[in-house]
Amino acid sequence: MSRYAVMGSGQVGQVLADGLLALGHDVMRASREPSKLAEWQRQAGPKARTGTFAEAAQWGDEVVLAVKGSAAQKVIELAGPDHLAGKVVMDATNPIADLPPENGVLRFFTSLDDSLMERLQRQAPAAKFVKAFSCVGNAFMVQPKLPGGPPSMFICGNDDAAKNSVRNLLTALGWETIDMGAVEAARAIEPLCMLWCIPGFRQNRWMHAFKLLQLP
Repeated sequence: MSRYAVMGSGQVGQVLADGLLALGHDVMRASREPSKLAEWQRQAGPKARTGTFAEAAQWGDEVVLAVKGSAAQKVIELAGPDHLAGKVVMDATNPIADLPPENGVLRFFTSLDDSLMERLQRQAPAAKFVKAFSCVGNAFMVQPKLPGGPPSMFICGNDDAAKNSVRNLLTALGWETIDMGAVEAARAIEPLCMLWCIPGFRQNRWMHAFKLLQLP
């Protein structure tokens, strides 16, 4: 069992924290104001705790970054890049701009030549970032049950051992993992969030996930 620091007080952070607890791991959820997570901690049980971003980054063996994309770089600053050095950081963020969708298409504050995860990796160069959980809604992040079998989670990152650790966790959480390579692949993975959201914004259809079909 590992100690997971989950950065973020929103729904994504709660779903992933609860999923990790269900697997038997110790979890610390982090927020700028840890006191607002007190009720979650009380209900979650003895393996759950709360703290600041810096406290959680220092405490955790592995880290899950589950905050708004626009806040991600500030959270890494508050967590302290030195506290993240050598640790796997699962990046569930997307660079969604504070603008309304255009015909159902989200707007990003990045370009196709530079992803949010690349910015985070440059900010904390000694951390082992792995993009994960960014191409599906929180309802299906843990133990997704779909008619086509386990959906595909697309990941990327520069450290193979870190990606293998994330693959093992994803398998335990009910996912098939598709490794798309180094950090630059986040330029392609992050926009899958746009594609995933279009049926939701246009037709109020949110219960789906991606599956890569391939020959053996």
